[in-house]
Amino acid sequence: MAGVDIVIEEKKDDAIDRQKICPFLLRVFVSSGGQHHKPSDYMKGNTPQNELQIYTWRDATLHELTQLVKEVNPEARRKGTKFSFASVYPDMRQPLYRVREIGSTMTGVKGPDDVKTLGLLRLNIGDYLDIAITPPDSWNSVKRGYSNNYNTNNYNANNYNANNYNTNNYNMNNNYNNRSRPY
Repeated sequence: MAGVDIVIEEKKDDAIDRQKICPFLLRVFVSSGGQHHKPSDYMKGNTPQNELQIYTWRDATLHELTQLVKEVNPEARRKGTKFSFASVYPDMRQPLYRVREIGSTMTGVKGPDDVKTLGLLRLNIGDYLDIAITPPDSWNSVKRGYSNNYNTNNYNANNYNANNYNTNNYNMNNNYNNRSRPY
């Protein structure tokens, strides 16, 4: 048999040119009690009171969103403040909303979720983002099991390449992935 050349192409995520691509409106609801809003808070056209409207792109990271929230919320700037992110989306089979945890960040500490993008987390345009802010003095990282997530010895941001992140290894909620959108 004649020589057969095999060419393997690396698939890269499409980089978004923020100068050319229009941002979308992301409605963010912040709670400072450390708990996410209940799905019933979003029913019948209602939304929680504490809303931020952020114009952003699908390549925005959770770290970027953390920085934007810290700009308008002085209490969230303290080192050790935890930001827990959840996607709030309509259930297409029933007239209610679903809440799905998508990651967490911490002020002053690098973590694995800092570099996750909205696109990677499959946040759709029109979904809400719910952020529960927990001050550093109201939670114990070791007691709640967060110490491994924020151990900077196990995570080196300089060695992480967001373009090579394998989305097949990212475990998503099957109900979220399989939901059909009317648009």
